[in-house]
Amino acid sequence: MRPEKDLKEEELQETVNETVNEETEKQEEETAAAGQETAPTEEDKLAETEAKLAELHDKYLRQVAEFDNYRKRTMKEKAELILNGAEKTITAFLPVLDDMERALKNMEKAEDVAAVKEGVELIFQKFIKTLETQGVKCIETENADFNTDLHEAIAQVPAPTDEMKGKVIDCVQTGYTLNDKVIRHSKVAVGL
Repeated sequence: MRPEKDLKEEELQETVNETVNEETEKQEEETAAAGQETAPTEEDKLAETEAKLAELHDKYLRQVAEFDNYRKRTMKEKAELILNGAEKTITAFLPVLDDMERALKNMEKAEDVAAVKEGVELIFQKFIKTLETQGVKCIETENADFNTDLHEAIAQVPAPTDEMKGKVIDCVQTGYTLNDKVIRHSKVAVGL
C-alpha cells in the first residue's frame, strides 16, 4: 500500500489538474465565444454591405426609369411642337386672311379702282406688320453695299456713277430675315 502522504499528493494533483482543465476549458469557451462574436461581426458587415448594395441598385433602377420617362415625355413634347409649332404664326395671319376675303368680295362690286387699291395697300401694310411681330424683317437694298451674307447677285450692270460701283443698283426679289437670320437672300443687280 501506498503511504497516505502519496495519496493525498495524488488527490491534490488531480484536483489541481481538474481545476486547470476547468480553467482551460473556460478560457477556450471564452475564446470560442469571442471568436464567434468576431464572426457575426463579419457576417453583419456582409449583410450591411448587401443591404447597401440592394439600396443602391434600387436607387439606380429608379433613376433609369425616371430618365426613361423624361426622355419619352421630351420626345412627345418635341413631336407636339413640330406638329403645332406653326399654330401661333398661322393664328397671327388669320386676320389678314379675313381682310383679303373681304377685299375680294368688295372688288366684285367696287367701281372705284382707287378705293380698291387703297384697301389692298392697307391689307399689305397689315401683313407686313404681322410679319414683323413674328420676327420677319425685310432686307434693305436701296443704296446698300453688296453683301454676300444678305444679297444674291443675279446680274452685274454698269454703274451710273463711280460711287455706285459695288453697290446694289436694283432689287429683283426682296429678301427677309427671321430673328436676324437670313431666310431668303435679296436677288439684286450689282454695279460694276
